[in-house]
Amino acid sequence: MIATVVGSYPKVPNKPRPARLRLAINKFDRGDMTLEELDRVADEVTIEVLQEQVEAGLDFVTDGQIRWEDEQTYLARNLEGVSINGLIRWFDTNMYYRQPVIEEPLAWTKPSTVRDYTFATEHSSKPVKAVLTGPYTMARLSVDRHYNSVEALAGAFAEALNREAKALQDAGATFIQFNEPAILQAKDDYTTFVASCARVVDGLSAETGLYLYFGDVEGIYPQVLDLPFDLIGLDFVMGAKNEGLLHRTPFTKKLGLGIIDARNTRLEQPAAIAERIKTLGAGIDPDNIHVSPSAGLEFLPREVAQEKLRLLAEGVRQAEGVLV
Repeated sequence: MIATVVGSYPKVPNKPRPARLRLAINKFDRGDMTLEELDRVADEVTIEVLQEQVEAGLDFVTDGQIRWEDEQTYLARNLEGVSINGLIRWFDTNMYYRQPVIEEPLAWTKPSTVRDYTFATEHSSKPVKAVLTGPYTMARLSVDRHYNSVEALAGAFAEALNREAKALQDAGATFIQFNEPAILQAKDDYTTFVASCARVVDGLSAETGLYLYFGDVEGIYPQVLDLPFDLIGLDFVMGAKNEGLLHRTPFTKKLGLGIIDARNTRLEQPAAIAERIKTLGAGIDPDNIHVSPSAGLEFLPREVAQEKLRLLAEGVRQAEGVLV
């Protein structure tokens, strides 16, 4: 059984620790710091969050997406045919993103995340997974002035992200995860989603995961089990209906159990976590279960996020040996 995260991790620590990355970004924006100096600070903070995940007891970590401004901009800004618009709310959260505007045909010319991934693997004592925003979510949250079709735009993003994933694979990534919260808000567009999923993993030999959060999969389950991913991650916090769905049809993939509330500071207790794993994972090989927060942790104070992960890891250890 694997204790892991979905992707993001809080960039700013609680006081009295200084918010070094935020201060560095402000200096860079004022012209008081070079890009090289800013990158050095981002590297230092990345090492910090890797260490915090390991100290919490996780088995599988991420770089925390420390360099990502948001879930859209970091991937979109390196694609040809894209400009970046102003800030807009990201789903129903208190986070904002800069909306990509598709002006011309999308074209991938260089990787956005390979250097981040290799840096993380060099500074982590635990395995690191690569995480990308999925093509359907990228398309849904962009302004389309060229394709005039969600289907066509999602296909174009899938092509670009497939090349990004292959670059990560060539750099040594053995597990590549795609986060696709947008489809849970547009289930009637499932056919378009299926096509983009097939394209984004085409030709990949690395293990792949699909994480669906901020809702439930009612209406597209068990169809999601036919998608070409090795692991499907579900949100059992905002997607309360997922529990009933899970026991309605045998789960044929590796299962991502999103059971720790990523948007609430309340601390779950290990015994309750273990019991939740036992209930949801009944009948599933423990080796095929990845336990995680419900979504990325960027919504939480830094110290709360780490404590939640520590409790998560402890709950996983308590649950091991119980499932059959």
